[in-house]
Amino acid sequence: MRRGRHAGLIDVIFNELDSPWAAEILRGVEEWCSAHGVAVAVSAVRHDNARPASWTSALASHDTDGVLLVTWKVTERQLRQLRDANIPLVVIDPVNLPKADLPGVGATNWAGGIVATDHLIETGHDRIAIIGGPVRDMCSRARIGGYRSALERAGLKYDPALVRHGDFQYEGGRAQADSLLDLASPPTAIFAGNDQQAFGVYEAARQRGLRIPRDLSVIGFDDLRISRWASPPLTTIRQPLAEMGRLAAEMLGTLIEGLTPPSHQLELATELVVRDSTAPPPQPAHLLAATRHAFPASAPPLGPGAPVP
Repeated sequence: MRRGRHAGLIDVIFNELDSPWAAEILRGVEEWCSAHGVAVAVSAVRHDNARPASWTSALASHDTDGVLLVTWKVTERQLRQLRDANIPLVVIDPVNLPKADLPGVGATNWAGGIVATDHLIETGHDRIAIIGGPVRDMCSRARIGGYRSALERAGLKYDPALVRHGDFQYEGGRAQADSLLDLASPPTAIFAGNDQQAFGVYEAARQRGLRIPRDLSVIGFDDLRISRWASPPLTTIRQPLAEMGRLAAEMLGTLIEGLTPPSHQLELATELVVRDSTAPPPQPAHLLAATRHAFPASAPPLGPGAPVP
């Protein structure tokens, strides 16, 4: 059993730190901790590679008041080890469905998937692809579920050929976009499961000479700060990342004080941010050609020697 006094320190453990997404979460955590005189220890442990309880053993051996796990798949063994050491735990955007009594903060991923797809449908697209994240990730499954629901609600067929699973990284977005654009009937719009994958789609389109949004519409998810500075600025679903971090830290602080948070599970609302990367789909090439060569119905055909209007 750990000592009862407070160390004035919490640990924040990420699955990966090399992304603007992680920086936004951490910004919210630090905002709360700074206001409450709490220090933050940040680390990254790839749970696919780490020994099952190595990081929990390390936590149990030093003075920490509590732990925030970010995008983590929490196992029963890990939970038991932390609880045996009397270390409070809050999960941010968990990978797997958390236990009912495990405090956590996330966002309305399913609703965000619906809104993103609805926007593309309302813009005129009916061949819409999606690049989700890893199959195991709960947020990715929810966004794809929202995408499918929006298609079905609009009377559009769900086509598995238009669904890809990336890695929530730039490279994965580019690779999956290449796969989609290689289809015999490629999509006119791509819903990228996060902004980083959306930028990978941008690069795949650029390498093919496609212009966004004239030739291909793209929508992301997160609304990272860099999204508004992309070329063109990215239409996306805003996820309140810093607020998620701040509320998770606040929830953890409540647990550290031995109190019960008002809610064990928080889902923050997402919202559509429309910028310049989405537009009506391009007209088929034969229609464009017909438009270029068409004449007004009232104008006589031009022939040799005819005056030019």
